[in-house]
Formats: sequence, structure tokens, C-alpha cells
Amino acid sequence: LYLKHAYNESDESVCERWAQDVYFQFFCGEDYFQPRLPCDPTNLVRFRQALGEAGVEEMLATTIAAAVQMKAVRPSEFERVIVDTTVQEKAIAYPTDSRLLEVARAKLARHAQRAGLALKQTYEREGKQLRRRAGGYAHAKQFKRLRRVLKRQRTILGRLLRDIERKLSGASNEQQAASRIWLERAWRICRQRPKDKNKLYALHAPEVECISKGKARQPYEFGVKVSLAITEKQGLIVGARSFAGNPYDGHILAGQLEQTNILLQDLPGAPKPKIVLADLGFRGVDADVAPVQLIHRGKHKTLSSTKRKWLKRRQAIEPIIGHVKQDHGMQRCWLKGQTGDALHAVLCAAGYNLRWLLRAIIRLGLAPVFFVLAWLRCLLNLLPQPLPAPRTTI
Repeated sequence: LYLKHAYNESDESVCERWAQDVYFQFFCGEDYFQPRLPCDPTNLVRFRQALGEAGVEEMLATTIAAAVQMKAVRPSEFERVIVDTTVQEKAIAYPTDSRLLEVARAKLARHAQRAGLALKQTYEREGKQLRRRAGGYAHAKQFKRLRRVLKRQRTILGRLLRDIERKLSGASNEQQAASRIWLERAWRICRQRPKDKNKLYALHAPEVECISKGKARQPYEFGVKVSLAITEKQGLIVGARSFAGNPYDGHILAGQLEQTNILLQDLPGAPKPKIVLADLGFRGVDADVAPVQLIHRGKHKTLSSTKRKWLKRRQAIEPIIGHVKQDHGMQRCWLKGQTGDALHAVLCAAGYNLRWLLRAIIRLGLAPVFFVLAWLRCLLNLLPQPLPAPRTTI
């Protein structure tokens, strides 16, 4: 998992690269080259589930401990951290109303056929035609015609739902229980309107939120809000946590500091964060994070010259967020549910820290380039250990 997120590989590609790369194999504990796959790629899915959030946080804490052990960062640097939020997008298509209605119709029709239900009509041919017409009308900005198509799509979806509910009334309890979740989501898609709150944006991912961060190039992002915390001087990630429900930025600061304190509690001589540098989105939460001191641009007139100098480092987190998203996989989350969002955010941060350690070893002249992974193998102490008990909650 370290190598997967350090080099932005998929489950399949990291196994294939492991079978070809001697450095990958030595890093994972092999003494001789093994020209074979280390495991089936699906085993990584089960391993992530077995680790849980506490396990991946332990992986992130190990990278922080390795940085302290090789003296790439001083323990005193953990007193000042920079915190900011970003959006970890989910692996869903852009949720237009027309597409959601057609996906719900097709999904229900397939589910009914697998359950052995004899439907009056599946509307497959008409559904494809309506979907194509809706795309053409939207592109041509013919919104009156588009509204008529959407009305017809809702009509046939409602007919299909009522037909399935009638047929399921005589089915077994197992079939009814398996179909209930899809029927509830389909009814929710059928009845929601553009200005409704708490809309459903994906049939397979009900946890997805619509988040606006004020970007001109991308007004809306569909996923979950993620908070990152880095050291003020070196830029080492010391916290990464996802927050469901699209909360206000300031309301997640206490939770992020809680995770950071847990990750740093086992380091010898490492103090807890005492100063947080943030943007204006974190105003008004000084009482929630006390005794930690919150510094942002809104307090500029009351800050000393030293604190103003610290505040100039606030922007250092922006390129780190860009690297974590583009180079380590946070741009798109393929894992299932809110648990998958939480695991993916921490694993991407651990992958960034691993590459940070590689650069630090070369920069400090601790080892030649060819022995970098060997150094990390020794520092991270990748021996089987019992899984820790869960320590944080989402």
C-alpha cells in the first residue's frame, strides 16, 4: 500500500510493477528476486478492510516517526502546523438529472430480471432514445424540450418502480430485503428536483456531496471534504482526515487536531501542535481549538512581526495538496463508502510522506540513490505487527 500510493499505481499495476522491480521487492522484505505477482490484486482490497482507519493511521504515523528518526525534521517543528481543506472526488460520472434517471431505470430492470420478476415493460428502447435526446437538447440550450424529456423519464421510472413493488409483494423476504435499498434510492432520484437539498448524486454512492470551493474552472466537485495538516517549515504531512456531510471548514479543525495529536503521541520528545496557520475559512473557532492558537489573515493587525512571518508560510500547503491529488491518487477515490473515503485520504498522505522521505535521504546525503529504498525498509520497520485498536471516529 505504501508503494501503491507513493507512485500513484492501481491495485493491478502495483502488483505487476512489483514483479518487475527489484527495489520494490527489497523494500517489501524479499531477499531474492521473485519473477511473479506478490498476490492477487483483490487481496489488497481485503487487506485495506482488515487494517481499517486505525491501521492506515498507523502507517502514516510510521512515516512521521521515520522522518524524526533520520533527523529530517526536528521534534520542535511539530508545534506549528498548517491546516487546509480540499475535495476528494468520488469515482462517479457528472450527475445530470437525465443520466441519473436512465441509470436508475436500467439498474432496476436488470435487478428485476435477475430476481425472476416478469415486468410489463422495461422501457429499454425508449430510455436510450430519451437519454440521447436530453443530451442534444442540453447542448443546444433548448431547455423547454429538455424539461419535457426529463418529465417523461420520471414517468417511466415511476411506472417501473410501481410495477416492481407490486411483483415483490409476493416474493420472499430475502428478495424484498435485497431490493429495498435500490427501490429507496430510485424513488429518491425520481422525486428530487434541481433546488432540493440532500440530493442523491450517484446510485451506487449515496455518500457523495456536492461541494463548491469557489473555483472558476470547476464550480462544483462531487465527493467528500478532506482536511490536511502539514508542518510549517518542512511540509511533512502530519494529519489527513475525511469529513462526511460537507461541514464548514472551521468546524473540522478540532477533529483534525485530534487526529494529529494521536499520530504524534508516540514520538519521543515531539510536542503537540500549539499554533495553527489557516485561511479565512477557519475564523471564529478559537474557543473550539483552545489552548491551540489560531492564526489567520483576519488577525493581521494584532499579530507580532514573528507571527506575521509565520503567516507567510500559510500558502505552502497549496502545492502539497496539488501533489497529493495529482501524484498520489487523491484526485479520484475508487473505494466504497465513507470508510473507503477515510482510508483513501490517509493512504494518499502516507504515499506523499514516503516520497518526501526519499527526497530527504538524498538531500541529506544519508545514502546513495540506489540504496534509498533499503534505508526506508530499515526505518519503517516493515515487520508483521498486531493491528491497533480503533482510536478515532469519523
